[in-house]
Amino acid sequence: MLQQDDHIVFYGDSITDCGRNRDALPGTEAGWGNGYVQIIAENLRVQKPDLRLQFTNKGVSGNRIYDLEERLERDVLSLRPELVSILIGINDVWREFDSQVPSPIEDFRASYRRILERIVGAGCELVLLDPFLLHTKPEFGAWRPVLDPKIEVVRELAQEFATLHIPLDDIFTRASQKREPALWAGDGVHPSLEGHALIAQSWLQAVAN
Repeated sequence: MLQQDDHIVFYGDSITDCGRNRDALPGTEAGWGNGYVQIIAENLRVQKPDLRLQFTNKGVSGNRIYDLEERLERDVLSLRPELVSILIGINDVWREFDSQVPSPIEDFRASYRRILERIVGAGCELVLLDPFLLHTKPEFGAWRPVLDPKIEVVRELAQEFATLHIPLDDIFTRASQKREPALWAGDGVHPSLEGHALIAQSWLQAVAN
């Protein structure tokens, strides 16, 4: 899937953002952040140096799907990437519980589809990652019925657009059966170093092998 001189943009919320330097030039190491994007970029720089890949992190903490749609041209399409990797959805759940701001499933689906249509229309390839939740708090039981339909939307859209899909929620569920959920994400949402490494490993297995 990866070709020489490809520019890969990682698009999402705080899980992708992970402390990135937003003043860094696109494609430079200073803007990778401290999470799974950095791990993926460093790994591919070592494993596939001849490809001369570029990596840009465009995660923004707190974003929902509608925020990604609003900044798509500015933060993604203007960079003319060959591959766009999207991880979004948990804030569309979270805001319903902490701010009473719902993200109705049909609105979520429509916004996500418009994003994909524009990216595909620009000639880019896609990788879609499921939003996920680790059950580290009792109240997360109420989140699951809101999150699961959004995960299903991501999976349906991945099939509709015939793109790579990484089932992160399933991956973290399996990992949590081997080690306690808090190891992977202490608050259930934001990955630890181990959690980011698991995302990176899953991405590399799907995209770079």
